[in-house]
Amino acid sequence: MGRLDGKVAIVTGGARGIGRAIVEKFAREGARVTLLDRDEAGGAAARDQLAAAGVACGFRPADVTVETSVAAAVAGVERDHGRVDVLVNNAGVNAYFDAAAMTEADWDAVFAVDLKGAWLCAKHVLPGMRTRRSGAIVNIASIHATLTIAGMFPYAAAKSGLVGLTRSLALDCAPLGIRVNAVSPGWTRTHLVEEWFRLQPDPAAAEASILNVHPMRRIATPMEVANLVAFVASDEASAVTGASLAVDCGLGIQFAT
Repeated sequence: MGRLDGKVAIVTGGARGIGRAIVEKFAREGARVTLLDRDEAGGAAARDQLAAAGVACGFRPADVTVETSVAAAVAGVERDHGRVDVLVNNAGVNAYFDAAAMTEADWDAVFAVDLKGAWLCAKHVLPGMRTRRSGAIVNIASIHATLTIAGMFPYAAAKSGLVGLTRSLALDCAPLGIRVNAVSPGWTRTHLVEEWFRLQPDPAAAEASILNVHPMRRIATPMEVANLVAFVASDEASAVTGASLAVDCGLGIQFAT
């Protein structure tokens, strides 16, 4: 038996990277999982590729920044499966702006995905969870919520807000049997990170410099992040709520080297 047997789950931003790994892990752990993504072609391709590998999941196009889109997607999953037991707010965007140069529209676009989207998705799964007095929400934050690097404004602010949202929801929902936690990845071998390595003047040296500052001398894989998310979403973590758990190969525990 899988640790998520019988659970009905939604994973936002599930077409690629960490989100796709979470979808695969959940399905292999017995969940009936639906991935949401605003990339309709990419989401459908992910569903079909996973099916070809023996992993069954559903797909619904949705833009987490638009409430009507979120409401329709959640209602569709509830029609298909009767309820939503687990929500993983994985959809997010990186941000690289100068605070004095970015526009108001730039700011709003970052926070719409990284923070508002998580609230909208929670808003529409919570009524059913409250009625059943059970459920788990996992927000994919980032180690940038507690430490950051130059050039990524205002990503750290958005992810810090997501951790704060996690605490607030956890406190409000705890008496109703609903758990809310955050998982904070560090450097992870997604296609975006691999592409960043390739674009550097000396890709091998760039990768080595990143690996060498990690205490474990490596970075995480998407599936290693998914493994923690699956545990946090499962009944095995039944006493865990309001937590923010890092998956960063030790990067966040040391002084600069």
